[in-house]
Amino acid sequence: MKMTGAQALLECLKREHVDVVFGYPGGAVLTLYDELYKAKFPHILTGHEQGAVHAADGYARATGKVGVCFATSGPGVCNMVTGIATANMDSIPLVIISGQVATALIGRDSFQEADISGITTPITKHNYLIKDVKELPRVLKEAFFIAKTGRPGPVLVDIAKDVFDTEFFYTYPEEVQLRGYTGHYEGQVFDLDKAVAALEEARRPLFLTGGGVIAANVSPLLRQIVDVLQVPVITTLMGKGAVDDLYPYHLGMVGMHGSYAANMAVTECDLLVALGARFDDRVTGVVANFAPQAQIIHLDIDKVEINKIIHAHISVNGDLRWSLPLLLKKITASAVPFVNQFATWREHVTQRHIQHPFQTRQVPHTISPQKLFEEVRKRVPDDTIAVTDVGQHQMWTAQFFNLSIPRTFLSSGGLGTMGYGLPAAMGAKIGCPRQMVVLFTGDGSIMMNCQEFMTLTKYGIDIKVIVLHNNVLGMVNQWQRMFYKGHYSASILADNPDITKVSASMGVSGWKVSEPEELIPTLEEFLIAEGSGVLNVRIPEDENVYPMVPGGKRLDQMVWEGKTV
Repeated sequence: MKMTGAQALLECLKREHVDVVFGYPGGAVLTLYDELYKAKFPHILTGHEQGAVHAADGYARATGKVGVCFATSGPGVCNMVTGIATANMDSIPLVIISGQVATALIGRDSFQEADISGITTPITKHNYLIKDVKELPRVLKEAFFIAKTGRPGPVLVDIAKDVFDTEFFYTYPEEVQLRGYTGHYEGQVFDLDKAVAALEEARRPLFLTGGGVIAANVSPLLRQIVDVLQVPVITTLMGKGAVDDLYPYHLGMVGMHGSYAANMAVTECDLLVALGARFDDRVTGVVANFAPQAQIIHLDIDKVEINKIIHAHISVNGDLRWSLPLLLKKITASAVPFVNQFATWREHVTQRHIQHPFQTRQVPHTISPQKLFEEVRKRVPDDTIAVTDVGQHQMWTAQFFNLSIPRTFLSSGGLGTMGYGLPAAMGAKIGCPRQMVVLFTGDGSIMMNCQEFMTLTKYGIDIKVIVLHNNVLGMVNQWQRMFYKGHYSASILADNPDITKVSASMGVSGWKVSEPEELIPTLEEFLIAEGSGVLNVRIPEDENVYPMVPGGKRLDQMVWEGKTV
């Protein structure tokens, strides 16, 4: 069938079952947008290109599908760099399609030209520059395959402007053939046998779940394994939701702002089984003292992550969709009475978790973050998707907002991108329209992509935005208070505009609450109100996130209310 490059691109998207794209037009993609117009292809016009890529990211995290976004050349796609890096750090499958100047103008410093392939090489799983229209179907097929197979990640496809206009005979390949990459990862069964043998010998085992469990969609399998073993579980920030937060032996998040019980369990365990986790520095504390008494088993799809930071005594390099079914089968067949064998350890760590729960201060006449999260949790459905920006509120969400379903906690983990939350929540709602979406953000983060309030109104997207308002950049301010002698350099936001007026100017209604007795009635009114809304909640500006492991300290050297515990 003869068609233009722009028409062919849309046909490729249809073949990949793409049901929506997020984007912003410009000169290099005008032909593509003209075909969008003719084909009535579902497209969300965001207020900024960064909003488009974060929205595609949120869509991908919530649905498990590949998120797709469009941008024009030069400044358009350069505005997406932060979002591409965000997705890359958290292994999120995206296909970013950007326009490039015409083939004859590439490399001549032409108007709105940027070498986006060169710029994004370190922050994409792969990228392409298409100058021949005949390559377009093959490249698009490969891009989607690469993005969603193996360890997922973003793939950028940069397309010269003239390619969109050029006609050719279109056929879409049925298969992908890439030298050295199959997207299929099966490890060695004998490595799993070693892992099971180590479990049989252990007395103080601990499971660490990472974002790879959610990316592989194997949370149900993991929960079966955990139920058979009745083993204590801790989670990374990205692994939240892989195991029910209310599982009796779930000790919470580990790391810099992890629970006392989780951090101490790492310090005392004799076997640590890490599943789809990359041992980020926020998880490990001082690497040399991480899990000092433990034999470490690391199951991961990416061989690069094994032994990169923490030495694994036993490594199982392979897709969790391959390894976890076999692990469950071997554990079930074992003659070892795991439940009895781990009983003393389970009792020890769970009692500690009860004795040292997450908590924030209860200051008279103020609203505590803990109270806010607990009251929201009581009033929203179990499958509510909680989205965060980055900072103190992000940690409080992880600590206090209990989840039982995977893909219902969306947060920028590796890059820590302020401004991620609002567009990501928008993408999540578009991908999962039947689920409630609540964004927890701060009065610093919300300003960074607040233009997307306009997008919510334009498309009737229902998001509940809760702003924890403390007039400061909360986490920066906390560090300055704790480690920089209270020198609050550039972290005071008292002169920020009223966010409810900002949102109202774009059609999103606002509520405010500052007194404890106002919280519940205002929250209830806000949550049942039709359409999107913003709830601005005043919290103390000197509230800290605890526990906290200071930089350069071990996990068991946590600070709580200014004291080491």
